[in-house]
Amino acid sequence: MNLKDFIRSIPDYPKKGILFRDITTLIKDEKAFAETISQIVEKSKNLRFNKIAAIESRGFVFASAVSYILKKPFIMLRKKNKLPAEVHSVDFELEYGTATIEVHKDSINKDDSVLIIDDLIATGGTAEAAARLVEISNGKVAGFIFVINLFDLGGCNKLLNQKYKVENLIEFPGH
Repeated sequence: MNLKDFIRSIPDYPKKGILFRDITTLIKDEKAFAETISQIVEKSKNLRFNKIAAIESRGFVFASAVSYILKKPFIMLRKKNKLPAEVHSVDFELEYGTATIEVHKDSINKDDSVLIIDDLIATGGTAEAAARLVEISNGKVAGFIFVINLFDLGGCNKLLNQKYKVENLIEFPGH
């Protein structure tokens, strides 16, 4: 099954000049979604980890299913002011501004090894912030798995240059 066939491309969304890669067409097809989860699980076998984290919000769709299958705890990395208890926060740059992501302080323990899953990597800013959250929580990043890599935007290379392990299922050009 070619997962690329299930990704809808929407020009000029969310702003002019962006070609948005829409995963809703992938997750609404039960066979394509199941294949996606199976591929993530298979790629995760190359990594040693005891927890799974995902970046809000589309990463939750994939990571929660993987967490269930692998019977590993699931950690939500959320946008600012979405978590009710004490948090660690990391500010980061986006292509179109700045943002903050947070994790509960009690989600990651010293020496936890965390697999980070997200739907897509572009420039890598959000993924870098997710790694910093794990690390300021005294955990270690086991690696990243992305459904889509927008290869010409350099995010995967940025993470690889920082010695993180990175996997993706499919690739598209970024713009």
